[in-house]
Amino acid sequence: MHKSIAVRMSALLITSAALLAACGSPSDDESGASAPVREKGRPTPRLVVSYDGGVRVLDGKTLETVADLPHEGFLRLNSAQDSRHVFVTADDGFDVLDTGTWREAHGDHSHYKVTEPSFTDIDLAGDEPGHVVPHDGRISLFFDGSGEAKTFDPADLAEGEVTTSDYRSPQAHHGVAVSRADGSLVVTHGDEDTRSGVRILDADRRVVASTDDCPGVHGEAAASGGALTFGCENGILVVMGEEITKIPSPDAYGRIGNQQGAPDSPIVLGDYKTRPAEDLGDDEIERPTRFSLTDTETGSLRVVDLPAAYSFRSLARGQDGEAVILGTDGALYVFDPVTGRQMARHQVIGEWVEPVEWQDPMPSLTILGGTAYISDPGSKTMTAVDLATGAQTARTAIDVGVVETAAVTG
Repeated sequence: MHKSIAVRMSALLITSAALLAACGSPSDDESGASAPVREKGRPTPRLVVSYDGGVRVLDGKTLETVADLPHEGFLRLNSAQDSRHVFVTADDGFDVLDTGTWREAHGDHSHYKVTEPSFTDIDLAGDEPGHVVPHDGRISLFFDGSGEAKTFDPADLAEGEVTTSDYRSPQAHHGVAVSRADGSLVVTHGDEDTRSGVRILDADRRVVASTDDCPGVHGEAAASGGALTFGCENGILVVMGEEITKIPSPDAYGRIGNQQGAPDSPIVLGDYKTRPAEDLGDDEIERPTRFSLTDTETGSLRVVDLPAAYSFRSLARGQDGEAVILGTDGALYVFDPVTGRQMARHQVIGEWVEPVEWQDPMPSLTILGGTAYISDPGSKTMTAVDLATGAQTARTAIDVGVVETAAVTG
């Protein structure tokens, strides 16, 4: 079913659009007063952090606060990967944050613009909003409470009118959907109690392939060559075209629930846990000290030891595909994803322990280009590190308990 969600962008964005009509328009008017939109000589990356009570936008270079926007609810963040917008998961749907930094292509050159960050009027409401997946020039949103997936073109975000293609799973569940360039949709299936696998749906939403050999299916990642992965409690699924392949874990229970891919790498970085939930007490969690590297081309899965534990917010990929993990010893570990060899260790923050409740603030890792951003609720700091050298490029005090982070290039 196709449904159009017509929305109005904020008055600020309308004003901004008018100001951008002419190439080379000045950043200040003749009277010297500041204009809503300013031009920069180069991209202006920005970092968004969520906390109990709102979101804060920081300058990606200096970490100075650009804006602090109040917002109720437990807020999660996902970049739209359009260099400008971030999805803020709220209680009743996804809100769209315009970070106020973007690039305009003008033939053989570009103009770089900045303005004050603001929430747009785009309304993507739904029951229990969950995963956000940008892929193949589309964005897929999944709503756990209804099993509904909404997909749309990220270019719609700047236009302020989002047209979605909607699909509803047979049963509501904590799931994920990935839209592909050919119009097909890869979506998990299950119910509120169990999840068992994925289905490939063609452009007409007919099932062309399916598997139930993925207990507890969770999370996704994209690798080179069009490969997609989905984690299982006993391995990982690789979806390529209309084929689904299961790669088993080396342990009877070897759960891969969170994955990170890189566009030019066939390797997917994943967590790796070996203790079933029923074996853990109510106030106990597994704090893994091994992680997984899955080669989607060869169908091999490597489990690698880490000198420290880590959390699901500790995994990221470098700009050259490096596997990067933030350990509970406060160090950034950089691994060669092909060989599993440790390439570097950079001490960034102090030791920390993953909290039992995953919603509680804990250190998180986000990478943009060659810069790694590390939040540390313990010391109430945000640090930017050159991933290649380990040198600290910026550090700031932050007086809120950071929950999640997301970065945009501008």
